Amino acid sequence: MVNRMMWIAWPAFLAACMLELLVFAFVDPLELQWSGQALGWSRQTVYTASFFAFWLVSMVACALTTLLRITPAEVNECPFDRGQRPAGCPGESGFVS
Repeated sequence: MVNRMMWIAWPAFLAACMLELLVFAFVDPLELQWSGQALGWSRQTVYTASFFAFWLVSMVACALTTLLRITPAEVNECPFDRGQRPAGCPGESGFVS
């Protein structure tokens, strides 16, 4: 489970870093507007908020990719140890998926 979380968080972090660099190479945070009004945030606040927004969106994309990569055997695997499996658990009748 920790490995899967790292498969999601690390590439998303790198993607957020690249997006931050690309976006703010062309956009001045002090000129951002919301509904025609100046945003009124400092540069550092805009950089921080946008980085976490980019990271969140990238994590959702990476999580979806990780979810779609799961094999049917992993989905159908019984989560219990062999001695604690209930009667209907896959792999209990001698058939191992």
